[in-house]
Amino acid sequence: MRGAGNRLMFLPPMDIFQATKGYESWLERRLPLIAADLKLKHRRMAENPFDFLRATFYRWRQLWREVCANLAATPAVLGVGDLHIENFGSWRDCEGRLIWGVNDLDEACQLPYANDLVRLAASTQLAARTGQLSCDSKAVCDAISAGYEDAFLKGGRPVVLAEHNGWLRDLALDSLRDPVRFWEKFEHWPSKSAPAEVRKALAQALPERRIAFRVVHRQAGLGSLGRRRFTALGQWRGGLVAREAKELTVSAWYWEKPAASQSRLLYEELMNRAVRVADPWVRVQGRWVIRRLAPDCSRIELSSLLKVKDELKLLYGMGWETANVHLGSRQAARKVMRDFRKRPAKWLREASAAMVAATMRDWKRWRAK
Repeated sequence: MRGAGNRLMFLPPMDIFQATKGYESWLERRLPLIAADLKLKHRRMAENPFDFLRATFYRWRQLWREVCANLAATPAVLGVGDLHIENFGSWRDCEGRLIWGVNDLDEACQLPYANDLVRLAASTQLAARTGQLSCDSKAVCDAISAGYEDAFLKGGRPVVLAEHNGWLRDLALDSLRDPVRFWEKFEHWPSKSAPAEVRKALAQALPERRIAFRVVHRQAGLGSLGRRRFTALGQWRGGLVAREAKELTVSAWYWEKPAASQSRLLYEELMNRAVRVADPWVRVQGRWVIRRLAPDCSRIELSSLLKVKDELKLLYGMGWETANVHLGSRQAARKVMRDFRKRPAKWLREASAAMVAATMRDWKRWRAK
């Protein structure tokens, strides 16, 4: 059996429909699912291949072990798992500084370091197919690789949008994240009752005690769409504030693996080990992640990237931030860089192209159903 580097392609034993049914059945045994949100997720999966990729990390894991079998033995790290080009955003640290980096760690898992790089590169190529980006695959992979290697060689460094990285600060604060537009969306969301433990956690996360708030149901994301998600919305000292509770379970990477490997949530561990400046409002409480929602504290969407004059600079930064995450696995770091530097020049381009081709086949089948 040969993988992507040898240009021989495989199809996993399941098709996309069997995989989706199997994964959602596995997920439903672990936590309650919202049927209406799952239907929305399925519709959005048909819209374009980039959204399909975002929604189907469970399928990526199946495709990866067949298409990229030659990368399965690369050193393992605690990684993001479902990394993609929209899995980056901003938050405020305890000093009020704007920080940029990976802001969704729901699928944190132990996996070959190459997976995060291949998935990030593949997502960029799929985004280009929707007209959102213009870089060719060679330039994409070169920029991601350069950022990743440079960060490793320098021991990593959080991306602080203060005296440095002004171009990225402008992107993080562009007009699409205008406070008026941001908060208008909240007004239309229906109120929703939340479990007592969740309501208590949301109340404790607000900036002061005894703030009156209502809980709303927010449809957001794609990979986690279908899970319970509660948002507390209240007024505080002249403006709106919001806190979100999103239900967690173990990563889809452990789907189809023995139950013993499915027992731990790794969200908080990854967050604490990575080279990063913490978001003081994010914490894991039981099986819920609690976080602040605000115009300057959310992911950067593809529609924003159209305004970026130098896409390759942004991709370099994404490669750098991926290394910040992987450097949290300190014992593996030297092995990772040794393996990375001995890889053939085209390895990332070939592996991501093979995963794009496999994902496109699945998407076309899904769209045609």
